[in-house]
Amino acid sequence: MSGRDVVLARIRRALADVPRGEGPSDPPVPRDYLRVHGSRTAGQNVDLLAENLAEYRAIVHRCGPGGLPVLIARLLAERGARSVVVPAGLEPGWLAGAEVTRVPDVPSATARELDAVDSVVTGCALAIAETGTIVLDAGPDQGRRRITLVPDHHICVVRVPGQVVSSVPEALPRLSPDRPLTWISGPSATSDIELDRVEGVHGPRTLEVILLAAG
Repeated sequence: MSGRDVVLARIRRALADVPRGEGPSDPPVPRDYLRVHGSRTAGQNVDLLAENLAEYRAIVHRCGPGGLPVLIARLLAERGARSVVVPAGLEPGWLAGAEVTRVPDVPSATARELDAVDSVVTGCALAIAETGTIVLDAGPDQGRRRITLVPDHHICVVRVPGQVVSSVPEALPRLSPDRPLTWISGPSATSDIELDRVEGVHGPRTLEVILLAAG
């Protein structure tokens, strides 16, 4: 008996009690799982987001609209950044106080060229409080996925509370499956067999999230 015959025989045994003609979507599937764990106000969602982002070793800042350019300029200066990738739709005022070279997000930019850039500043599509996750969908203020994966320092601005949802089930209806989604929970990291954590493997080593309060 070949390996193929063995596999097919196992499949037939597993399907022996399935009525003929029944399809995968025919049996009813209960979907009574919780969409949100607990009850929180919008402000409590923002606090939970900040807590979980910090748990994942992201650096969290809070500010109002008037203080955003000063804060971004300070963060870039503290980082020693001399160049920043700028998505085409990023609000110009966000970098008004930063003395850096602005590198446009263009399709022709190679990974090697982006690796030579110090930082990237973007907005986001939304953020998930329960998981401490930032979601990017390549919107005008976020740019192509590549620019947030190659530079070693990412500053991401989240408008709160409007862009914060409680849970993943609440996030999915607000996201388009046709767009390239990037889900970020803290700076890029991995661990080897000895559980030694190494950051910056698959993306930025440093993630700074600014929670921008509504004006």
